[in-house]
Amino acid sequence: MTAQDWGGMILTIVVFVALAVTFFNALRPKNAKKLEEQRMTPLRDGE
Repeated sequence: MTAQDWGGMILTIVVFVALAVTFFNALRPKNAKKLEEQRMTPLRDGE
């Protein structure tokens, strides 16, 4: 395997792990209240 193959494989694994951690944290009931409070943040107008 070439260096590009290894780099691509490592990048793919890192992105997969990052997405898995993000999904795990987003779907935990413990974080539900915090995420619910931040749900409308992008739509707020100057608050």
